[in-house]
Amino acid sequence: MTTAPTAARAPATSQNGSAPNAADVLVVFGITGDLAKVMTFRSLYRLEQRGLLDCPVVGVAVDDWDVDRLRERARESIEGTGETIDDAVFKRFADRLSYVNGDFADAATYKRVADAIDGARSPVFYLEIPPFLFGRVVQGLAEAGLTQNARVVVEKPFGHDLESARALAVELHQYIEESQLYRIDHFLGKMGLQEILYLRFANTLLEPVWNRNYVECVEITMAEDFGVEDRGHFYDPVGAVRDVVVNHLMQVVAAAAMEAPSGGDPATLNASKVALFRAMPPADPQHYVRGQYDGYRAIDGVASDSQTETYAALRLEIDNWRWSGVPFFIRTGKRLPATLTEVRLVFKHPPRLGFGWEKEIGSAPGQFVVKLDPSTGVRLVIDAHRAGGTAPEAIHLDMEFSAEGGEGATPYEVLLNAAMRGDSTHFTQQEGVEECWRIIQPLLGAPPPVQAYAPGSWGPAAADKLVAGYGRWHEPWGAE
Repeated sequence: MTTAPTAARAPATSQNGSAPNAADVLVVFGITGDLAKVMTFRSLYRLEQRGLLDCPVVGVAVDDWDVDRLRERARESIEGTGETIDDAVFKRFADRLSYVNGDFADAATYKRVADAIDGARSPVFYLEIPPFLFGRVVQGLAEAGLTQNARVVVEKPFGHDLESARALAVELHQYIEESQLYRIDHFLGKMGLQEILYLRFANTLLEPVWNRNYVECVEITMAEDFGVEDRGHFYDPVGAVRDVVVNHLMQVVAAAAMEAPSGGDPATLNASKVALFRAMPPADPQHYVRGQYDGYRAIDGVASDSQTETYAALRLEIDNWRWSGVPFFIRTGKRLPATLTEVRLVFKHPPRLGFGWEKEIGSAPGQFVVKLDPSTGVRLVIDAHRAGGTAPEAIHLDMEFSAEGGEGATPYEVLLNAAMRGDSTHFTQQEGVEECWRIIQPLLGAPPPVQAYAPGSWGPAAADKLVAGYGRWHEPWGAE
């Protein structure tokens, strides 16, 4: 099981078959913002520590800073994440940093960027800025002659519905090719597509039962025990479906359900994901429950009559040979009992064996759980007969990947390292983005009313009815 950055692997080929060049400079737009504070500086420092950062890092922002202020911010940010700083490592990292300030709407800013990276042949531009600025920044880079051999990394959201996702792509494709665009979905930097595929297809014990013949349903849970807190202005126009379902959790669905790709290159992997999405009919609003936790509307930036969901539970179908008739149940929410993410295959009940047990066999169906967060691991739930017992009972066979392979890289380490190496395997592409919006769009167009739920609960009671006929929502691993 892969738990560290895959730097030792040769860079994946691009869609035209050529191997991309490693970055010779990383340019971070928005480096004075919150994302850099909580993620970027720490991730780059850890890459430096692992010997995987080997190019200059240029920060670009509107703030009137100099490089010394940037280095101070970097150290404060890394320490603020709880990371223990090695002074020698930090000095190497700090020496890579430089800073360009300027308005993103001003052409002179891009001239200063060009001067700062003069001679770079394979720059990577990381836009950790609001999506409405993507087009302007990419246009400025293109007009300054900086995009010909560049890669551009952008943060979600990739539109707020199908139409806007297409419009954003049209805007960006005026200046760069799709193969140059790397869309970050941090779930693919966790235990992402490749790792789950290895688990499924590298084990003949698992692959033969990973289908409709043996699986009753699939449950995917992404729970957070915290609320919106001080992010009301951002969250209220978005909601749970746009925030995590259409991107993060659809990627989890793809990893859990797609067919084995014929190769490991990005184009082939993407084609297999898209084929899976195309086999999925649009989600049915009749199988969709929305919730809002008590107290949400009192948060600063949230409308007093807000109908935004902080909880979503839905049912998806896959109309292909492997999965026809097997529902995929997804639930996610804030202010739930725990913070965790898992994929749970619930297997069909076996027949009664007629041994005269008081308890019918299979009262707790067999399950296979892949834990994605806060740590990664696998759990096998099976019935077994204990000595002196009168009936089979469920037992858990657990394994934490960290116990086998040590500490893994953080998601942004994986993603930034991949972007700098030119490995697009870990990033979503436009065709898949549009298919995900197509599937989810009916839930946006005809949403049911939000239902209140108490903080610390598992959401509205109506969500229990969603799985009627398929047992119940199972208590996630780590929340028992």
